[in-house]
Amino acid sequence: MITKKALENIKKLLKKHNQSHLLAFWEQLNTAQRQNLLAQIEELDFSKMDDLVANHIKKPAFSAIGADFAPARSYSPNPADAEQKHKYAQAGELGRELISAGKVAAFIVAGGQGTRFGFDSPKGNFPISPVKNKTLFRIFAETIAAVSEKYQTICPWYIMTSPLNYAQTKEIFSSNNYYGLRESDIFIFQQGTLPNFSFDGKILLADKDKISCSPDGHGGSLKALYQSGALEDMKKRGVEFASYFQVDNPLINIFDPLFIGLHALDEAEMSSKAVVKTEPKEKVGVFCLVDGKVTVIEYSDLPEELTEKRNPDGSLVFGLGSIAIHIIDCTFVEKLNARGFSLPLHRAIKKIPHIDEKGRPVEPAEPNGIKLESFVFDALPLASKSIILQTLRSEEFSPVKNPTGPDSAETAKEMMIARAAGWLESAGVTVPRKPGDSVDATLEIAPSFALEKDDIKAKLNQIPEIKPNDKLYLA
Repeated sequence: MITKKALENIKKLLKKHNQSHLLAFWEQLNTAQRQNLLAQIEELDFSKMDDLVANHIKKPAFSAIGADFAPARSYSPNPADAEQKHKYAQAGELGRELISAGKVAAFIVAGGQGTRFGFDSPKGNFPISPVKNKTLFRIFAETIAAVSEKYQTICPWYIMTSPLNYAQTKEIFSSNNYYGLRESDIFIFQQGTLPNFSFDGKILLADKDKISCSPDGHGGSLKALYQSGALEDMKKRGVEFASYFQVDNPLINIFDPLFIGLHALDEAEMSSKAVVKTEPKEKVGVFCLVDGKVTVIEYSDLPEELTEKRNPDGSLVFGLGSIAIHIIDCTFVEKLNARGFSLPLHRAIKKIPHIDEKGRPVEPAEPNGIKLESFVFDALPLASKSIILQTLRSEEFSPVKNPTGPDSAETAKEMMIARAAGWLESAGVTVPRKPGDSVDATLEIAPSFALEKDDIKAKLNQIPEIKPNDKLYLA
């Protein structure tokens, strides 16, 4: 039961922080609705609310680039000299040992829906593979199964959803029999949320008894790992490293021995993969060193003169693009949460459905409010050490973000076919090509057939002749 005194205290708190409107429809609510609304209000961190509104809602937070600002250093895709070649060999061997020992888990952030490309389901359920039309979730699951088989181990899979698609994701995995993996080796959990605001700093209501909230961004993954019990589950299993990736990248190499090994050899706490930007204004975050710490600067925050700046050989000075692939120490996540960390918040102006002051639903045609989210790469400067491994875009990065054009399902399929062709050709297989060098066949290599191009060589006797316009699936 809600006491009169408790209600008065809530009203005083809301008035102090200019959010009294959250109780505007109190008299119209039944007891259950009132308790529901109060529970949501009590979850809000009002100690930080005024600062949040002042510095993120009413004006953009100022992103200052420190005086000690330089391009980040990285390991190249291929060793540059004998010394580095030795280190890469050592790292690869260590990475394989760690995978075999069950020290590495897959960690995917999968809170998004496929609405941007007209798909009313979690993005992980989007069909993408060129021949078999496998979904993103199935591709990742088959990869995890193939790695577990190759290394004779169990690779657990941690899946962060949002409150928007948690139930749907659980149902998708259940109805697909967990894609052949053991249910006990898959841990599905939810990220947190943050309230949505109007431009004048008022928290929006989704309904008379419901605060409008949105997922707290992929940066919320580091807190959700801890709060959900996923991190504790990792510790029980002896997992020491989480291989972090996002759900929209079908080319991801989840268990890369070299990346894992370099991270462990260098005693890093959180590390990243990078690609060379295609052009100065490509919309990816840029790796930099700020006050000696690896930091990702949003492309929109990098000054124009630095965005365009080039080295004597013509390459971009700030040319390392962030692709949301990381290795994260479990002890680093635990340490961050033990001291109550919070990552910086970023504002996004959006169209946010809500109810107006009379309780009428509003479906805005134009952006009407601000969502706040945190980014996982903002944890990099908090790490005692962080390394970057440069990789090839054609091998590992083809995000599915748009309905057509760049970063779409169409371009992802093209890159999956091109990578398959490259792997086959590296083993001596002839692949038909069209004028202009595009592949004249539809190719798909299942993870069970090959996890990397070197796996192809041992299976040449299983590969038929490939003719123009063929559809070939290797499994």
